[in-house]
Amino acid sequence: VQLQAFGGGSVQSGGSLRLSCAASGLRFRLYSVAWFRQAPGKEREFVGSISYRDGKINYSDSVKGRFTISRDNAKSMVYLQINTLGPEDTAVYHCAASPLAKPQHGREYEHWGQGTLVTVSS
Repeated sequence: VQLQAFGGGSVQSGGSLRLSCAASGLRFRLYSVAWFRQAPGKEREFVGSISYRDGKINYSDSVKGRFTISRDNAKSMVYLQINTLGPEDTAVYHCAASPLAKPQHGREYEHWGQGTLVTVSS
């Protein structure tokens, strides 16, 4: 199983990026997927998730309204559109996959990508 995140980069405050995550080696349509991020010196933070069962999407309060998660089961891809970026969004963004329909914790995600770095300058 492999999850490959890409699309990060350096942007100015107010800018946008679209992160992508390519999954392989698993029955993607049967996995809930999520994005997490880890800023320098901070703990990993949940960003958003999308259930494989009903497509329900959850976001953390810190990104709600600015970030949009989506998935394409035919391509085994998950995306994260991030808008109105601020310096507080600087982090390594990881995608993760869980066989559970409603995973509640990071430990319930079995597979993790290596992450893609997003750097936002003010």
